[in-house]
Amino acid sequence: MPLPAARTPLAELAPSIALGALDGRYRGAVAPLVDHLSEAALNRARLHVEVEWLLHLVEHDVVPGAPGLSAQEQEALRALVVDFDADSIGELKVIEAETVHDVKAIEYFLRGRLVDLLTGSDAESEGGGAEGTSRAEALGQLIHFACTSEDINNTSYALMVQGAVQEVWLPRARALVDQLSAMARELAEVPLLAHTHGQPATPTTMGKELAVLAHRLTRQLRRIEQCAYLGKLNGATGTYGAHVEAVPGADWQQISRSFVEHLGLEWNPLTTQIESHDWQAELYADVARFHRILHNLATDMWTYISLGYFAQVRGQGTVGSSTMPHKVNPIRFENAEANLEVSNALLDVLATTLVTSRLQRDLTDSSMQRNIGSALGHGLLALDNVSRGLSGLDAVPEAMAADLDRNWEVLAEPVQSVMRALAARGVEGMSNPYERLKELTRGRRIGQAELVDFVRGLGLPAEEEERLVALTPATYVGLAPELVAHLDQR
Repeated sequence: MPLPAARTPLAELAPSIALGALDGRYRGAVAPLVDHLSEAALNRARLHVEVEWLLHLVEHDVVPGAPGLSAQEQEALRALVVDFDADSIGELKVIEAETVHDVKAIEYFLRGRLVDLLTGSDAESEGGGAEGTSRAEALGQLIHFACTSEDINNTSYALMVQGAVQEVWLPRARALVDQLSAMARELAEVPLLAHTHGQPATPTTMGKELAVLAHRLTRQLRRIEQCAYLGKLNGATGTYGAHVEAVPGADWQQISRSFVEHLGLEWNPLTTQIESHDWQAELYADVARFHRILHNLATDMWTYISLGYFAQVRGQGTVGSSTMPHKVNPIRFENAEANLEVSNALLDVLATTLVTSRLQRDLTDSSMQRNIGSALGHGLLALDNVSRGLSGLDAVPEAMAADLDRNWEVLAEPVQSVMRALAARGVEGMSNPYERLKELTRGRRIGQAELVDFVRGLGLPAEEEERLVALTPATYVGLAPELVAHLDQR
C-alpha cells in the first residue's frame, strides 16, 4: 500500500526540515563549514570585499576629490562584517527580492548602512546634517565602483574556500593523519601476514602498512597546504575599461593587485570577466586524491577487521544488527567510504567544470560553486567517521600471529633468495632454486617441519642453514619496523 495521499506536508513544518543529510542527520559533524561555505557566509564575504574595496579606494585617494573616512568610520564599516547576523541576513533577503540580484543587494545594503553611519545620531558632529548627507551620497558612489559582480564573487569565494580549507578541513585532516601515525608507531613491530592479490605474501608489520597510508596522506596534505588562492578585480571583461575611463591617471593594475593581496589572496593579472578558477580545480583534485587514499585506508581497515586483526571494542555501545546480538559492524569505515565517494563525485565535477567558461563569461560556475560546501562537507564527515572508527579499535596480535603460523609457505621466498645468492658465489648444489621451492609450496600448505626438512637437505653452508631454520613467518619482516621511523622525517 502506498503512503497516504492526505499526509502532513513536511515542507510546511517549522522549524524547517533539512532536505539533505549534511543539514539534517550529520549537521553536528559539518557545522563549522557553515561559517565559511553557506549562502549566508557568501553574503558576508561579499560584504567584506565591498567594504574593503570602498576603504581601499578612499585610503589610496584613487578618485581625486572624493571624501575621506575617519578611523572611527572605517572601524564602523568593518564592524558590519563582524556583526553580520540573522537580522542582516533577513534584511538582505528583502532587498534581493526587489533587486533580483544578490550582489546588487549587497551594494544597496552597504549604501544604506553608510548613510546611517554618516547622517545618523552616532555620526561625528562635523559630519552630521547636510554635510553628512553629502558625504554619504558621494562615498556611496564608490561602493562597487567600476566592479562587475564577478570581481566581488571571485574574491569572496577565494576567501571562503581558503577559510574552510585552512580553518576546518586541514586541521581535521592533520589530526586524522597524526592519529594514524601514532597507531603505526605503536604497531611498528607487530608482525602481519601480507596479502597481495588477496593471497598470502611476504610478511610485514601492521605498523609499517599503516605508515604507508599515513605517508601517502601526508604528501597530499603538503600539496593542499601550498594551494594558492587567486583573486582578480579588473572589470566586466578583465580590461579595466570602466576604471581607466573613470580615472585615467590611476595605476589600476597596481591598485587591483594591492587590493587583492590586501585580502590575503594571490593576484591573477590575466582573466576574462571571471577569475579562471584553475586554482580551485587544482585544490579540489588534491583534496579528492587525499580522499581516495583515505578511502583506501577505510577499505583496508574494514578488511583487517573482517580478518580479526582488529577488535571493535572501545566506545562500541551501539547496536550492530537489529537481529544478531553478537555483531559490531565496522559502520564508521563504511559510512566514510560512502561519503568520500559522494564528496569526490562533487569535487571531480567542480574541478572539471569550473575551468571552462564560454568566451568571456557564462554562468555555469555560479551554480557549480554553490556545491563546494557539500563537497567538502561530505569529506569532513568522512574524516570524522574514520577518526572515530580508528579510536574504537584494539589490535589483536594473536590473530595476526595465527595467520602467520598457518602460512609457512611464505618462507619459500627467503630460502630461494639465499640459494640464488649462494649460486651466484659459485656454491655447488644451488641450481634452480625458484623451481625447487615452487615444487615444494605451489598450491599447498606446508608447515615448519616440512620447511626445515627441505632446508636441511639443501646442503647449505652451516651459517645460512641455521639462519633459515630459525626463520619463522613472524620474524620474516625485513626492515618493516624500522621503516615506520620515516613518519618522523616528514
